[in-house]
Amino acid sequence: MTASPHILIVDDAFDTREVLRRNLEDRGYRTSTADSAEAALRVLDTEPVQLVITDIRMPGPSGLDLLRHVRDNFSSVRVVVITGYPRYDEAIQAMKIGAEEYLIKPFTDDELFNAVEAAFAKQRLQSEKPAATVPHARYGLIGESPAMRNLFAAISRAAATDATVLVQGESGTGKELVARAIHYESRRAAAPFVAVNCGAIPETLLESELFGHLKGSFTGALSTRAGFFQTADTGTILLDEIAEAPPAMQVKLLRVLQEKAIFMVGATRPTHVDVRIMAATNKDLEALTRKGHFRDDLFYRLNVIRINVPPLTARGDDIVLLIRHFIQRFAQENGQSAPGISDRALALLRGYHWPGNVRELENIIMRILAMSPGPVIEAPDLPQLMRYSVSPTAQRLDRPLKAVETEYIQAVLENVGGNKSRAARILGITRRTLRDKLAKGTTATDD
Repeated sequence: MTASPHILIVDDAFDTREVLRRNLEDRGYRTSTADSAEAALRVLDTEPVQLVITDIRMPGPSGLDLLRHVRDNFSSVRVVVITGYPRYDEAIQAMKIGAEEYLIKPFTDDELFNAVEAAFAKQRLQSEKPAATVPHARYGLIGESPAMRNLFAAISRAAATDATVLVQGESGTGKELVARAIHYESRRAAAPFVAVNCGAIPETLLESELFGHLKGSFTGALSTRAGFFQTADTGTILLDEIAEAPPAMQVKLLRVLQEKAIFMVGATRPTHVDVRIMAATNKDLEALTRKGHFRDDLFYRLNVIRINVPPLTARGDDIVLLIRHFIQRFAQENGQSAPGISDRALALLRGYHWPGNVRELENIIMRILAMSPGPVIEAPDLPQLMRYSVSPTAQRLDRPLKAVETEYIQAVLENVGGNKSRAARILGITRRTLRDKLAKGTTATDD
């Protein structure tokens, strides 16, 4: 039984330490906390730690000092740095020293978990033999289907250039992972990768968050503060949910793409930045442009290289790889033996239509392992909706409606042990209607 990864959280703010600790432990990680770099060193000397998450600005030695010590003395330990006061020179220095990620407070749970998983994914890749690094597990992207092989090839081509990239795909397909893979395979890999969710920042704050502001430029601007573009200088910025950017911000982003310069809020002179820009969206940006909901000149600037991330239903047997990967990962994180999975359960998972794609699959496997402690995952362990869902893409389209209906009714009856009352409730019909629809010879009970 392999223990779950151990993460050391270092921050002088108690509230920050507690929030990170709870979130990471809820995810299955083991944690320790320290309120200073000195306290962190005592933990590192006495406990096996795989990842350090450290604030930069703390009383005494800084997070960068701690990062240097870890790099010099604990070569296998990964480090993610966090800060509430982003400065691009600090970000560049942190990445050059060897930080895996540079997160800016306040960051979302998804940003935290993506950074942690990316650090462990890189750790796993470097510990594996070269033969095991065929393109079925790169930067958290797992798959061997033709669709994924095409995606890996597109990532490699995009990484070889410095062109702007537009990543499109349904929610939960891994668009940010694709952008990270391009960054870490490019010449900018040692510099920061900064992901910004344009839909999560209020419009009134978006300009200041992206470009920074000068002291006194508006009420509450008590000091000069760098924005995400300065933080990403020499590296890559991902503008996630770009379709949510308001029209005024679209104009400013177009100017950045054209002039390679930004205006901080309150500034009269531009600040030049060397940043590769990527954008991601789950919407059809071209259709939005035709309807006048998105600037066509900005679309053309972003659409230099377009990468479409395939939905899970287009990836064939990749779903089996992903299921087994998530079972192994979550079992390891929880200190459990990985359960098996029955053919019936695997077939149901394989045939589900997955509206939430890989993210939905990951959450469902986590839930199944938490709620079903048995040695084998069986069909009844799956969520009810999944047990009675039929994937449109998995069905033949040359059969009459009656045949499809009969097959579906029989599948529901099979999953409820032939109980007519339960089957009728699931189907949304009366027991009498169900009886009328059943073919002769059905063995269903009336309970």
